[in-house]
Amino acid sequence: MNYTPLEQKIANLAAPVIEDLGFALHHVKVTSASGPIIVQVMAEDKETKNLGVDDAAKISRALSAVLDVEDPINGAYRLEVSSPGIDRMLVHKSDYESFKGFEAKIESLVPSPENGQKKFRGYIGGIKDEKILLATDQGDVEIPYNSVAKAKLLLTDELIKATAKH
Repeated sequence: MNYTPLEQKIANLAAPVIEDLGFALHHVKVTSASGPIIVQVMAEDKETKNLGVDDAAKISRALSAVLDVEDPINGAYRLEVSSPGIDRMLVHKSDYESFKGFEAKIESLVPSPENGQKKFRGYIGGIKDEKILLATDQGDVEIPYNSVAKAKLLLTDELIKATAKH
């Protein structure tokens, strides 16, 4: 997943703040479709992969103070801190190991050399040699990690059961 320069700047500011509070930064997204700029910061507990409302508020207060001082955004913005959710985006290499065996949709920037396909749906087999292993209905595919445009877990009964254990 590629960040815009602004998202990268915010991620660089947010990661140490979030880690100091005992959590992990999952993803940063900046949008401004119509209206104020929205800065979405997704974080999680390193062990449970969840984030409670109180923890999100704690991160929001700490991060707001840093963003006010560093001022990376021109003009007004709204900060939203949340959990990545059950059907989370897959952004880190470790996500493909953590969620091995679960179903995902992956969109590649580069068409598959075999058939020109760019969108895939299948079961995650992990990551090996910088390639995401995915078992699809059409067979096993390897998608270069650095070519991923979007990747997201699919909300399935198995995923719900697995995440309910935490």
